[in-house]
Formats: sequence, structure tokens, C-alpha cells
Amino acid sequence: MTIDNIEAPKTDQQHVAPQADHSDQAKTIVNRIAQLRAWLFLAALIVIFEIWARIDFGGTFIGSSFNWQSVAVFAVAPLLLAIGQTFVIISGGIDLSTGFIMGFAAVIAAHVTNIAGLYMPLPVAMVLGILVAMLAAALPGLINGLLISRLKVPPFIGTLGMFGVARGTAFLLAGGTTVPVKNSYFAELGNGRFYGVPYLVIVTIVFVIIMHYLLSQTRFGQHNYAIGANAQAARRAGIDIRTHLLRLYILSAVCAGLGGALYAARFTAGAAQAGEPLLLDSVAAVVIGGASLFGGSGTITGTIAGALVIAVIQYGLVFMNVEPFWQFIAVGIVIIISVLIDQAQRRFSGAKQDE
Repeated sequence: MTIDNIEAPKTDQQHVAPQADHSDQAKTIVNRIAQLRAWLFLAALIVIFEIWARIDFGGTFIGSSFNWQSVAVFAVAPLLLAIGQTFVIISGGIDLSTGFIMGFAAVIAAHVTNIAGLYMPLPVAMVLGILVAMLAAALPGLINGLLISRLKVPPFIGTLGMFGVARGTAFLLAGGTTVPVKNSYFAELGNGRFYGVPYLVIVTIVFVIIMHYLLSQTRFGQHNYAIGANAQAARRAGIDIRTHLLRLYILSAVCAGLGGALYAARFTAGAAQAGEPLLLDSVAAVVIGGASLFGGSGTITGTIAGALVIAVIQYGLVFMNVEPFWQFIAVGIVIIISVLIDQAQRRFSGAKQDE
């Protein structure tokens, strides 16, 4: 037998190649599902509510422009909180204070708008109220950033402490009640429409586009991903992690501040508890949207889809006259499925790396 007649190595390669192909195909499918899971959830929910509406009372869910406007308005506040939360979670942190920073900002916006309206034109007073609310919200964000970046306080503990501080301060400023806004332009911003599109939604779209650009097209966004993926490597690459984290938590608070100002416009009143039920919704939107709680991954578009999933669940169940308590169950199920998909993606990626 000559060397040319030996076929064993060739046979082994023929058996290994198909297995590798199947593994790669499975990994590709899981990754694709993981990337699109929020949009798949959204499509499935829309189909379910449409079928339900047609069977239950012969109506339509998809075909009503009023329904879509309502869903969009439902999504505004949790989406604004979730945008800031997206930046923080991608970096490997979390911000538990945003809910009550939003309430703090809502109360500030109401007070400033009312006081400024006594001395200047109402439109100017409205703009001033929103800007001051966002600026005031940046203060607790600055404190969060200093605690986490300078004093090395874990984000969970630092922002949990600020949760209590912002909550108490907001209630003190509001006198334990809501602060009504006496400004017709502010009310128009919160409830008016431009060619059928609510002003709240237009403002949110503009802000989200800016945040999407910041995360996906700037050095700040690149550094954010790098820190979340591997903080040690990011530090060795010359990234100033302390300064970045400081800016990051200020940004998260400013997003919550805008959410509080728009809440005050929608309900023509500032309430300290405005963002209390929205904190977990904001985290859920980010997780459903594909971000990993371990850091290093996530997108603004995914968070948008996640916020829309939550809004469709909440409004859809109200639309179908279902008790609101089912909202928590439905959102919880979607979160669990999202985490399971994320874990499956990580297992496939880990198995591929081991190979």
C-alpha cells in the first residue's frame, strides 16, 4: 500500500464538516432570533389582539388609528426612561433611581412653569419649565456618577440610595400632593396633535433619534460598548472610565427628567410618584429589546421595540376590558422568554468559542 492510497484523514474530515455546518446554522438561527426577539414579540402581540378583537366584538385593533396613537402615548414615558437605562445597562451597570428622578422632574417642571408664567409669555414659561426640569434631574445623576465612578459604590446600591433621596425630595417639593400646571401651552403640548400625531410622540421621536446617533455613531457610544464588554481592556485602551461613567449617569437622569416634564404636560400636573410604576418597565424594555444585563450589547432600536411591546400589552388589555393586573403577568412572561433566549444565545456562543 502506498501513501496515496491512505484515505482515513479524508474520511474524518467528511464526517466533521457536516457537524460543524449544523452547529453554525443553529448558532445563526439562535442569534437571529435573539436580535429580532422584540420585534417578533411585537408582531405576535398585534396579531393576538387583532384576532381577539375580531372574535370578541367584531372590531379591529390594527385598523384603528386611535389605538396606535394611544399605544404611542403609552410608550412615551417608559421609553424615555428606557433610553437612559439602555446606555447604563450596556456599560454593565443599572440605574434604579430613574423612576423617582422622573417624579422629581415632573414636580420641578410644574412649579417652574407656574412661577415663570407670572412674569413671561406662557410659551417661554413652558420651555423654561422643561429645561429647568431636565437640568434639575441632572443633579441626582451627577451624584450617582460621583458615587459610582469616584467612590466605587456598586451601581445597584448607589442608585438605590438615590431612589430614596429623589423620592423624598419630590414629595417634599410637592407638599405630599400633585402640583397642577396652569399653562394652556403646556397642556397643548401634552394633549395636542400635529396632523394626528401627538406632540408628545413627536418630541420623543426627535430625542430618541439624537440618542440613537449618540450611541451608534459617536466615540461616546463606542466607549460605552467597550466598557460593558471588558472594562479592564477598555482602561488599557486609554478610555477614561471614571469620566465616562459620570457622564453616563447624568445622561440617564436627563432622560428621566424629560420624561417627567412630558408627564407633567400630559396630565397638566407634576406628581412625585409619576415614574414609580415605570422603573421596572424601563428595565424590561431594555431586556426585551435585546440588551444583556451583563453589559456590552444592546441598541436603541431594540429598546424602542421593547417599549412598544410593553405599551401594546398594557393598552391592548385595557382595550379588551381585561383587569389591569394581567399586565404584570404578561410582561413578566415576555421578560422570562427574553432572558431564556439571551441565555441560549450565550450558550451557543460559548460552545463555539470552546471549539
